[in-house]
Amino acid sequence: SLAASGRPCLSNYLAMYRAWRLTPIHSGHYSVVMISEFDYLSEKIRQLAELAQSLRRENADLRLQASALASENAELGRRMQQAHHRVAALLEAVPAVTPDQELA
Repeated sequence: SLAASGRPCLSNYLAMYRAWRLTPIHSGHYSVVMISEFDYLSEKIRQLAELAQSLRRENADLRLQASALASENAELGRRMQQAHHRVAALLEAVPAVTPDQELA
């Protein structure tokens, strides 16, 4: 309906707004829901930060372990090379076996 001025009444606009609104807003409950969601998100962010810090520590530990293992691997490689040279030297010192000596 039109007001005396010939324009639609404000109450008609409000009625149409209430009818077409998708999400009902209850001012008292709405802030409680927002606070609850904020608390939930805050907790999730805290957990994420804690996990990130834990993963940083674990990554640093793993880097140290990898470095130590690489050093150990290099040392073992040097020791194997030395053992190989000693065995090769021993094999050269052993007299060669002739075919006649093999049968005996």
